[in-house]
Amino acid sequence: MSSSEPETRERILKETWHLMEKSQGQGVRLQDIAKAAGVSRQAVYMHFGSRAGLLIATTHYLDKMLKLEDRLQPYRNAQTAIEALDAFIEFWINYIPDIYGLAKALLAARETDADAAAAWEDRMQAVRSGCHRVAVRLHEEGLLAAGWSIDEATDFFWALLSVRNWENLTLACGWTNAQFIGRTKQVLRAILVRGIAGG
Repeated sequence: MSSSEPETRERILKETWHLMEKSQGQGVRLQDIAKAAGVSRQAVYMHFGSRAGLLIATTHYLDKMLKLEDRLQPYRNAQTAIEALDAFIEFWINYIPDIYGLAKALLAARETDADAAAAWEDRMQAVRSGCHRVAVRLHEEGLLAAGWSIDEATDFFWALLSVRNWENLTLACGWTNAQFIGRTKQVLRAILVRGIAGG
């Protein structure tokens, strides 16, 4: 691999990110991305294999730029299931504003664009995986509320953290991120945690 190839790959990812945000995901073609990055379509295919592969890689590139691994540390270092629940809520709701441009583009395009849908599904499964790990910890520590299976708890947790819910409450209703975080913690603790009101 030549020394310029990593730079070319990063340039393609950066231009894909910018074009997706600018157009809200509509009509972004490989030739548009290649032109913006100053490479051929063949070069894009060589680095990413397909348009779906490129869009998925772009979401991971954005995670890298936003220091995702560092931001996940409080959640990963949580000593108890309840600490993990709170930390994951804080992490994701504070992360949404930073990824919202690309997320909005993928959401807008996914109904008619299978590649955008694949990239969105890849990211949402990562979020779901975090929710699942919290639900498993609640169960293992004997804290999962009666009547909830791990899968149901995962489903509900994940659905409550959706970007659409964030849009509705912060952009449409004027809530602050802190307000959304606080209410989400309150609701999930009450419903999913044994021994807390509603659990």
